[in-house]
Amino acid sequence: MSAEQVARALERYDRSSLTLCSIGSHSALEVAYGARLQGLRNLVVTAKGREQTYLRHFAARALPVRRGCVDAVVELESFAEILRDDVQKRLLAENCLFVANRSFEVYLRQKHEYDEIERRMLVPFFGNRGLLRAEERTAQAQGGAADQYALLREAGIRHPQQFASPEAIDRLVMVKAPHARVSFERAFFLASSPAEYAETSARLIDAGVLTSEGLAGAVIEEYALGPSVNLNFFYSPLLGELELMGTDTRRQTNLEGLRNVPPSALDAVRGVAMRLEEAGHIAATILESMLEPAFEMGERFVAAARAMAAPGVIGPFALQCVVTAGPPKELVCYDVSLRIPGSPGTRYTPYSAYRWGRDVSVGERIAMEVVMARDTDRLEEVLT
Repeated sequence: MSAEQVARALERYDRSSLTLCSIGSHSALEVAYGARLQGLRNLVVTAKGREQTYLRHFAARALPVRRGCVDAVVELESFAEILRDDVQKRLLAENCLFVANRSFEVYLRQKHEYDEIERRMLVPFFGNRGLLRAEERTAQAQGGAADQYALLREAGIRHPQQFASPEAIDRLVMVKAPHARVSFERAFFLASSPAEYAETSARLIDAGVLTSEGLAGAVIEEYALGPSVNLNFFYSPLLGELELMGTDTRRQTNLEGLRNVPPSALDAVRGVAMRLEEAGHIAATILESMLEPAFEMGERFVAAARAMAAPGVIGPFALQCVVTAGPPKELVCYDVSLRIPGSPGTRYTPYSAYRWGRDVSVGERIAMEVVMARDTDRLEEVLT
């Protein structure tokens, strides 16, 4: 949508009844909760088989006591139906501002290209809708638009070295390829030589985890050694400031299970493919001495995104890093999230309280920005 289209949509909106909207997965409850804290309405778009969380278990009720956080639900057969004209008209009539999450990208991308998603979503987005595609790792898949590696290079942020071919492998690498059976998941394996790459990939193809076609487009990058930490930032165009909302690390299947296997049983799982599927998140602080390099990294990323994909970052984004051994210790960014993170647990790290005097979740911070923009007549600065 153009700035003119956003302005036309807002002209028809009742600004006293703005509604934060997201699809019912990933972080929808976080958005709903944050909206209510700031006096905004919320609406969750659900898919068949996933609606009870929002219709029953967390529905907002007033009697006999106030409980729940979800104000309204739109039920669809599948998430991709959100692009239907009648659904878009319904959301526009509800004065919706859409908050995209990872599930929105994943499920709609099974049926639609990014160009179509951006064009047919008539509801104004909180954030930069044009940056969602930059989470991809190949510009070719995005019609030449900047991918996350291009943004990291522009920002001068260290990320794992990539290898153009298996024959170039000269250290421990992680191979990331499309999963053969789960289209929106990736399959991962480790290798430290061309021979190990060939042996492991052949075994995974035989097991139906990979395909030869998927392997041909796989990303091969060095495996950075160290603990992982997600730096969950929020850039406010209204304040012109970068905030660290919180830090966390992931719990993933089946990696966490493999880590817990006792040495005596390692042979039994030697052939088990690593999956790295999201299972949850854990709050994890970082050393205070690392806050300054973390902020410098975040500010360089904001500047790079503004230069390469104007208007750049609006609201939440995350740089997912490994802390490598020193001296000095260094943050190596292995992944980028250009929308609301999946972890509401970041509020249980102290950083938002250091800034705001109390714990502020990312959902509430989005709602705060919307309220500030509404009350100062600057909504167009945070919407696309």
